[in-house]
Amino acid sequence: MATIPTASVHHIALTVSDVRRSQQFYTELLGFNHLVDFGPRVLLHNGSVLLGIGPAADPAQAPADDRFNENRIGLDHLSLSVASMADMEAARALLDANGVPHGDILRLDAFGIAVLPFRDPDNIQVELTAPLG
Repeated sequence: MATIPTASVHHIALTVSDVRRSQQFYTELLGFNHLVDFGPRVLLHNGSVLLGIGPAADPAQAPADDRFNENRIGLDHLSLSVASMADMEAARALLDANGVPHGDILRLDAFGIAVLPFRDPDNIQVELTAPLG
C-alpha cells in the first residue's frame, strides 16, 4: 500500500467550555440533532456530519477562560455546506435574528462557492459554504 485509502470525514470533535451551551448553539441554530450523551460529552448529527462536543480531556491542563484561536496549531475553522445561495441568505437572516455576529457573504469565484463566516460560543470559527450556481 503506497498510501492509506481514506474516504470522507467520519466525525469532528470539538473541545468546548460549556457543553450544553454549545449543544444549544449547534442544534438550535445549525440544525444538528442530539444523538447521545456519553459521560460529559454529547454526540450530534446533521444527516452527514457527526459532531462530538465535550470538555477538555484533562481540565487541569486547560487554560482558565480559554477561547479558540485559529492562530494556534490545530483547527482553523469548521465549514458546513448549505444547498444554495438562497439558503445562505436565509442563514444570514437567522444569524441576525439570533444576535450572532458574522462576516459578509464572500464570493470565491475561483472555487465556485460563497462563504459566510461566524463564531460559535467558544469563538470557534464556523463558516457556511454555498455553490454560486
